[in-house]
Parts: sequence; structure tokens; C-alpha cells
Amino acid sequence: MSIKRPVAAGFAAAVVALAAGTVAAVASGGTAVAAPTSCQALFDDFSYSGASDPLIQSHGWTVRTSSGGPGIPGASWPASNISFPTVDGAKGLQLQASTDGTAGGTSQAEFLAGQRFFEGTYAARVKFADAPVSGNDGDHLVETFFTITPLNAPMDPNYGEIDFEYLPNGGWGEPSNILYETTWETYNPEPWQAVNVHGQQSISYNGWHDLVFTVSGGHVIYYVDGVQVADHSGIYYPETNMSVNFNLWFIDSAAHTGGSATYRQQVDYFLHTAGEVLTPAQVNSRVGSYRASNIAWTDTVGTGGGTCPTASPTAGPSNPPTSPSPSPSKSASPSPSASPSPGGTGCASAPLWNINSVYLAGAQVKWEKSANGNPSGPKSGQGVHLWKARWWTQGSEPGWTQQWEDLGRC
Repeated sequence: MSIKRPVAAGFAAAVVALAAGTVAAVASGGTAVAAPTSCQALFDDFSYSGASDPLIQSHGWTVRTSSGGPGIPGASWPASNISFPTVDGAKGLQLQASTDGTAGGTSQAEFLAGQRFFEGTYAARVKFADAPVSGNDGDHLVETFFTITPLNAPMDPNYGEIDFEYLPNGGWGEPSNILYETTWETYNPEPWQAVNVHGQQSISYNGWHDLVFTVSGGHVIYYVDGVQVADHSGIYYPETNMSVNFNLWFIDSAAHTGGSATYRQQVDYFLHTAGEVLTPAQVNSRVGSYRASNIAWTDTVGTGGGTCPTASPTAGPSNPPTSPSPSPSKSASPSPSASPSPGGTGCASAPLWNINSVYLAGAQVKWEKSANGNPSGPKSGQGVHLWKARWWTQGSEPGWTQQWEDLGRC
């Protein structure tokens, strides 16, 4: 779900009905294999024969075919839009979506796992695409990796959602490429009211990228290609189990220019470690160990399997990044606000913190911490403080995240 759009009730209803996964460990050839030690983990290399492979269901995944949102109303979700081809030398999950600008000519894709995941590490290697494989480019498309808890009623406090959403052609008022990291507290579908916080990078992410987010200690921390890009906390921290989802869908048909266009998104693997926080480097090491052991799938989440062998930090890396995302922003699609310059001379010259602005390491702002981690909500009563960014940050409120150092009251 985006920071700017409502979601149809049909989507939330579909999530409620997800099946829980089974517990086993299976190699690509179907032989039972013990996972490395006794971690509570789910790893999947997506070595399936096709959308009808019975192993998909037995491994706890669902190929969506039900109608409803998100996306263009009336669009279909055919199983044929899910496949498992060899891409760039490795077999993986592929999602496909097509549109001719009409509801009847629009099909979207979703692949999801049951609502049984909470704290720990979530990781996937995803190939985003800026252009269609056929047809005219320019459609408002969303390429995703996210977790979600169903909304049972408007402003349901137990709703939760943690999103990576890539818009290769813009949308929701954005003119060009943008990647969002959005963490949700709740929302009201009618009239639309969203309670969330987000980070964003207005650059192209065409190609393969390592996406990681950790849920632990009151913080949801996002990484792209090993670089921390967001840290969300306070009321946005999830309260309940979530499902894991990959979907590919169209925001609208406003930018469609005729004919039929087809887009694809690929996923190399998915890894979740329950209750264990891994750095991006540790994720890569763990995935490598599964592959070295010829384990294409394993699922020990929820079995009480003991402690993972590799000690892992309980927060982000000990040496946080001190630079923004790996690529500079395109001049044609700048961030909503200009980035403040690092440094500062105190409260008198420091600007007020802005949720949409990008701040580099050393940047200073002034801000009174909110009472409940909601920047638009009531203040804490602690007065305005001067804050200094420890590293690159966007969308993380001073006083509620480790990305800001408190320099004292103004």
C-alpha cells in the first residue's frame, strides 16, 4: 500500500484467507535436508516448475487468483502471471503484469505467504524493471516486496504494513523513478486517512537489488544494497503477525499510451529469520550457506528450533553508512525537498525538521519530539531540541530513531 493511495477492501480480505506454511526442509530435488543448525528461518530459492507446482502450496505460498485491489478496478490476477524461469543464470520467481489501458485488458500478479511472520529479518534479491518487455513504456506501475496485516476495521490499531515499493515511471504525483520504504500504523479507507511514515529515493533502481528490513526493538530498519535508507519507530512499529508478499500492479491507466504493455519483476530468493536481526552482510553469508548446502527451501519458523549459531547485532550495523543511496538522484526527479547541508551553527540557524527532506550525516535540525512517534500528532512537552543526523536519513523523526543525536534543548 502506498503512502498516498487507498487500498480496496478485497485485497485485505484476500490476505485474511492466506494459508499458513508447513514446517520442513527440502532440497531442489525433493529430498529432505537438515537446515544449517536450528535457526528459526524460512529460505526459498524459488525452484518451482510453474504456478501449479504442488510444492508451492505445501511450502506455505499462495499464487493469487482472487479479484480486488490494489490496482486498476476490475483487473484480473491470473495464475499464469506467476512463473519460475531462469533469469541471468539463476532460476527464480517472476511476476508479470500487462495492460491495454482498460480494466478488462489489465492483469496483475501476486505471490504471498501466510500471516505468521513478525520480528526478525526479511530479505530478498529483487530485479526491478524500468521498461516493459513489450509495448509502450510509461505506465504507472508498482513493483513490490512487503509484509502486511489485514485491516479489520477503519483505523484498526492492529493493522500493520512494511513496504518496499518501486515506481519506475512515477505515479501518485511523482514524475519519475522513485523507491518508497513505508511503515504503517493504520488507515481509514473512506474518507481516506493514512497514518504512516516513509523514506524515499528519487533515482532509478533498474536491475538487481538486495532489499532487507529488520523488525526488532521497536525499530523497522530498511536497507538497499547494504545501505541503510530508513529507520521507523514509535506507533509505526507492527503489533501483530504479518504475511509476506510480492506483487506487481498498475496504479491507474492515466499514463498509458495505447496498445498493450507487459512488465516483469523477478525475485532471486526470500529469507526470513524469526527473532534474529542480521546485517545485510550476514544475510548474504546465510544465503550463501544454504546454497552451498544445496538447500533450495527450508522452513523452521515457529518450531522453537533454538538459537542461531552466528551472533547478530540487535540493531543496525555498528558503523552506519555516512552517505546517501549508492546512486545520485536524477536531476529530472529530485526529492521533494532540497537536502540541508551538513553542519550548522545551533538552534538559531537550524531549520525545522521536515519528514520529506533528505538529511546527510552532520545535518542539524530543530524539532520537538512527538508524544507517540506520530510527527503530526501531539508534542511530547519536552520543548524544541537541536538534533544532528548520525548518517543519511529521511522520514525518521528526531527523538524516535537512532539516526538523530540529541544536542540539547534550544
